[in-house]
Amino acid sequence: MSVSSKKIASAALALTLAMSLSACSHWSNRDRNTAIGAGAGALGGAVLTGGSTLGTLGGAAIGGIIGHQVGK
Repeated sequence: MSVSSKKIASAALALTLAMSLSACSHWSNRDRNTAIGAGAGALGGAVLTGGSTLGTLGGAAIGGIIGHQVGK
């Protein structure tokens, strides 16, 4: 799999995640922010590291933590 197709797959995954999260209206603001932060972090980590698994997971973890802390 080439780097550009990995980036496209990562972007498609992030878009799918964002669309599916919009259906979770019963979540609290903190839960929603955590999930959105994790999705955005995963996308950012994947793009910055060329689609590496460790970069994607690390970005998701950091994004989730930041999203959880927003508005605390």
